[in-house]
Amino acid sequence: MFGTFQQSSLRIEVEASEATLTKALTDVNELQKWLWFERFSIGYPETLTPGVKLKGQVGWVTIQHEVELSEPHRVRFLLSQGIDGFHEWAWGDGWVQSRIEGISLLPLNLGQTATLLSLKQYLQSKAA
Repeated sequence: MFGTFQQSSLRIEVEASEATLTKALTDVNELQKWLWFERFSIGYPETLTPGVKLKGQVGWVTIQHEVELSEPHRVRFLLSQGIDGFHEWAWGDGWVQSRIEGISLLPLNLGQTATLLSLKQYLQSKAA
C-alpha cells in the first residue's frame, strides 16, 4: 500500500442518547444518511455485525470496510483498498469517539474530523 502511516483519536460531545448513537453508528440506512460524502454500494443487511463488508466510495477512492467487532457501545472496521488499517467507534450518552489508524494517501485526520462533524450535525437535526 502506498501512503503514510497515520493515526488519530477524536472524542466529541453530542446531544444524543446512547440508543440514538447506537442506531446512527450500526444501522446501514442511518449511516448513509449522515455519511453523505461516502457512497456505499447497495445490498447490505440493515445492522452491522462481524463479517459484514461495506464497499464505500469517496470521490474516486474505494474503501472496503469489514466489520471486525460489533458490541453494544463499540464497532470496529478493518479498512482496505484506499486505506489499510482500522476505524473504531465508541459511544455513550452524550459522547462519541473515533479512532483511526492506517496507511493511506488520503488525509485521515481531515476525513475523521469531517465524519464526526457530519454525525454531530445529523444528530442535531434529528433532535430539532
